[in-house]
Amino acid sequence: MGSKRTLGRLAEESWSRLGDAEAVYYEGAWYHGGDLAVRARRAAGGLRGLGVRPDDRVVVIMVNSPEVRIVYQAVWLAGAVVTPVMSLVAPDELRHIVADSEPRAVIASAELLRAVLEATEGTDVRVVVVGDAPSPGPVVGFAELEQAEESGPVDRDEDDLAALMYTGGTTGRAKGVMLRHSGLWQVSRAAHELTYEPGVNRAIMPVPLSHSYGLIIAITRMHASEPQRTVLMRSFTPKAFLQLATEHRTQYGAVVPTMLRELLAEPLETTPLPDLLYLTCGGAPLGREVIVEFERRMAGVRVLEGYGLTETSAVTTFNPPGRRKIGSAGLPLPGYTITIRDADGDPVEETGDIGEICVRGGSIMTGYWRSPAEALVDGELRTGDIGYLDDDGYLYVADRKKDLIIRGGFNVFPRDVEDALNKHPDVAASGVVGRPDARLGEEVVAFVQLRPGSMISEESMVAWARERLGRVRYPREIRFVETIPMTSALKLNRKALRSRLVG
Repeated sequence: MGSKRTLGRLAEESWSRLGDAEAVYYEGAWYHGGDLAVRARRAAGGLRGLGVRPDDRVVVIMVNSPEVRIVYQAVWLAGAVVTPVMSLVAPDELRHIVADSEPRAVIASAELLRAVLEATEGTDVRVVVVGDAPSPGPVVGFAELEQAEESGPVDRDEDDLAALMYTGGTTGRAKGVMLRHSGLWQVSRAAHELTYEPGVNRAIMPVPLSHSYGLIIAITRMHASEPQRTVLMRSFTPKAFLQLATEHRTQYGAVVPTMLRELLAEPLETTPLPDLLYLTCGGAPLGREVIVEFERRMAGVRVLEGYGLTETSAVTTFNPPGRRKIGSAGLPLPGYTITIRDADGDPVEETGDIGEICVRGGSIMTGYWRSPAEALVDGELRTGDIGYLDDDGYLYVADRKKDLIIRGGFNVFPRDVEDALNKHPDVAASGVVGRPDARLGEEVVAFVQLRPGSMISEESMVAWARERLGRVRYPREIRFVETIPMTSALKLNRKALRSRLVG
């Protein structure tokens, strides 16, 4: 019988298999696998010395760096629960997460220390800082943890909690999603098997490791059968991405839709990236026109879109290389079953009918931390997303159920309107929401960010949209904005857009 599917053991097996090869390139230096392994084992011993015990939560709020990977593995070796938090989280949300999760420790990048100290004030939570602290405080340096004796993995069960990941909180207080070792192991293994090609081992990673998408990618790397060399970006800029991908001849990478759109503003046709084979894209819906335009200008590169939620261990469906359908979110990963349900909760009658996307499988969350999980019905996750399946089982995601606009009795999906608007040559980005209307119930309002130097009137944009969207779906109101607001997870922030509506 094989070893347990726990993440601490997976890390150990990975280090044993891959040896001391170059593993992570970060800001001018390579980090070797053997060194990362020793640092993680010592940090695990240091955490245990701090009093961290199995099932304790450890909040990790860090910018991308090799130490994030070390910290995650150290927490799992110690038998504790990783609780990642995006570095751009608002102070009140950080305080809520600390109060709700009741962690034994918080590990933070130096530049985030002040916010962490404020969030943990009055508690007995131990604070660990990675890097030079900007000011004195009751903290432990991460370097001190790494002085401990190496510690192997604490014995854990596959069904034990491995990660407590807080949702974005765009519709209220963030809730902690409870994910098991076996669930994260299974999804990461499936993702590895779907994308593995011998000799394809040079990656670029600009996605935040604190996001569920970034977390599952980091775990997926541990299943590799040959050394993987990852160029890790502290933060994404399109110019730096292209420069690093060229310099290191990267063959694949992971992005979110916002990053692809920003890359389209660069001279892609003259960028020498002959080794780049594909980019996986997730985290938010991606318009078909973005894929088509990107691949037209980056000949030979495939964009492989997927779909997932934190509640499904980050990935639910994926477009396998060689079997993708542009515009779809792909096929369910092994172990997942998708059912499309109507407003009454019954399966839709015909293939292609639109309804709520519902997911069943062993890798979905066990529930929300200290909160009721109405989204789980008889073991099935009601995602709140709207979509349909085609005859081949590929999933197409239309929109969030809560974002659906009902105008005069007709359903309007904001994403459809945004996809149309984003095709306009003067539009850099757009966001669509519904405004309450006494006569029609809701009216369609579009916030539009223009490209630099573009000049177009609201009337012209409305007319352009009406021609492409028809009489029901086109926005009657256009509001030009400097930038479209995004969440810390780089998703469109509709809550912020709705707050700008007046009357």
